[in-house]
Amino acid sequence: MKKQWYRLDNAALIFPAIIRKNWNNVFRVSVTLKEAVDPEILNQAIAILKPRFPTCFVRLRVGFFWYYLETVGEAPKAREDYAYPLTQMTKKELHSCCVRFLYYENRIAAEFFHSVTDGTGGMTLLQNLTAVYLEQKNGNQIPREGRLVDPKEAPKREETRDCFQDCGAPGAIGRGEETAYHLTGTPEVKGFRHIVTGVLPTEKLLEKAHEAGVTVTAFLAAVLAEAVGEVQARRGGIGKRAKPVKITIPVNLRKTFGMETMRNFTLAVNIGYDPRLGEYTHEEICRLIGHQLAAETIRQKMAGRVTKNVGQQQSIFLRLIPLPVKTFFMRTVYMLSGEKKGCLNLSNMGELRLPEEMAEAIERFEFIIGVQYTYPNNCSVVSFRGKTYINMIRSIEESELERLVFSRLVELGIPVEIESNSPRAAARRFGRG
Repeated sequence: MKKQWYRLDNAALIFPAIIRKNWNNVFRVSVTLKEAVDPEILNQAIAILKPRFPTCFVRLRVGFFWYYLETVGEAPKAREDYAYPLTQMTKKELHSCCVRFLYYENRIAAEFFHSVTDGTGGMTLLQNLTAVYLEQKNGNQIPREGRLVDPKEAPKREETRDCFQDCGAPGAIGRGEETAYHLTGTPEVKGFRHIVTGVLPTEKLLEKAHEAGVTVTAFLAAVLAEAVGEVQARRGGIGKRAKPVKITIPVNLRKTFGMETMRNFTLAVNIGYDPRLGEYTHEEICRLIGHQLAAETIRQKMAGRVTKNVGQQQSIFLRLIPLPVKTFFMRTVYMLSGEKKGCLNLSNMGELRLPEEMAEAIERFEFIIGVQYTYPNNCSVVSFRGKTYINMIRSIEESELERLVFSRLVELGIPVEIESNSPRAAARRFGRG
C-alpha cells in the first residue's frame, strides 16, 4: 500500500515540540476479556484493521517547517505487557510507530502518542480491534453499531481530516486566566507511574450527581477540586496565600459540532473555585463547577477558542520559521503558560455501549491518561456495564490526593472498591509506598 502522510491536527502540534528525554504525552486504553488473549489472533486482527484506520498506524516524521505523520508499511506486532502502563515512548519508537499494542493474560491494551488521536479516537480503535479479534477467534459475526465499523470498507474522509479547520467562529476568544495551584511531591525513581483505580457502581454515581443537580463529570470535578483544595490548605495555602483550584477538563468537540474524526478533536477548559474568597460547601462547589462547565462548553465559545488556536497555526510568520526555531518557541511558550492554569486533568470517556454479542465476552474497559510534564497527578474515567472505573495516576510517592478523593466519595454515599498497581500501596491502603 502506498504511504500517506498527514499534517498534525491543531491539538497535536504541541506534543512533538515538548517531548523530553523522560516524558512525552501518551495515553492508554485497554479491554479485559473473559478468556485469555491469543497473541497470534490478536496480530491478525491488528493487520486486518490497519487499512481501515490509516491515521492511527503512523510514525512521527520531521519536516523542514513542521512535524508530520506518515503511515507505516507493516502493521505493528503486539507484545506482552512488560512493565507499568505508559512507559516512555522513545524518539526511536515514535519514528517507527506512534501506537503500541500490548497483551497480558486476558487484557488487550493500546498506548498512543497524543499527536495521533485523543481518548475517543483511541477507544474507537480498541473497540473495533476487540470486535475483529473476537470474530477471528470465535467465528461469530458482531453487528456494526455505534462506533463499530466494517473493517473492509474504505476510511471516510471526515475520519481522517483535521476538523479544527472547519468549526471556527467569526471572532476569536483568548485564554487569559490566573495561575492555579500546583500539586508537588517526591518524584518516583525510574519514572514509575502509580495507578490507583476506584471501581464504583455507575447507578449510585449518577444518583449522587443528579442530587447535586450536575453531570457526572461536574460532580467528579467538584470532588477532585475539594481534594486539591484540602491538599493546598494542609501545605499552608490558606487565605491570601492560596491560589485558585482549577480542574482541566478536555471537551469532546465531536458532540459539540456534530463531526466525526479519528484524529484529535478536543479542547480543554479550566473550571474550579477560588479559596481566597472564603470556604465552600460541597454543594456550592458542585453548583459552581456545574455552571462553569455548562457556560464554558457552549458551541459558540468553543468555536471562538478554536478560531484563536487555528489562527495562530496559520500565521504566515510562524509557518515560515524553520522547525528547530519553531520547536524552541513552542516549548518556551508551553513551559511559561501551558500547564499553569490548572491543577490536574479529569478526562471522562463516559459510558461505553456495545452490541450484546460483543459485550458478553468482556469484563471491563479502562482509560488511563499520563501525567503532564508539570502535573504529577491526573485522572481519567470510563463506564461499562454498570461500573465506573476512575483511574488516578501519579508520578510522585505521595498518595494523599487519591486518599482524599476516594474517601470523599465514600463519605458521600458511593461505595468504592480500590485496586492498585503497587503492591505496597495496596497493602498499606494508600500508604506512601
